[in-house]
Amino acid sequence: MTRINSQDVRKVATLARLALPDDQVETFTHQLEKILDYVAQLEKIDTTDIPPTTRAVEVVNSLREDLIEETEVREDLLELAPEREGDFFMVPKILSD
Repeated sequence: MTRINSQDVRKVATLARLALPDDQVETFTHQLEKILDYVAQLEKIDTTDIPPTTRAVEVVNSLREDLIEETEVREDLLELAPEREGDFFMVPKILSD
């Protein structure tokens, strides 16, 4: 007994706004059926004592200490601006009053 038929595949393709040629409907029907069979296998696994996770391998951030360092490039950077006013960049106004 199949759970997916060609009408289901066409409906999903329409909802996803995919142009699905008629010669591929049967291929996708078979592939979706195999996916559902695999999900059915996964549903049989007892996970009652397994804590939920967001990823298979825990990710640990590698952090460094923030250090304040004096540099001598301030004036060089300000000189690169198309327009400036004193120690500030001049930019076009983007918000109305």
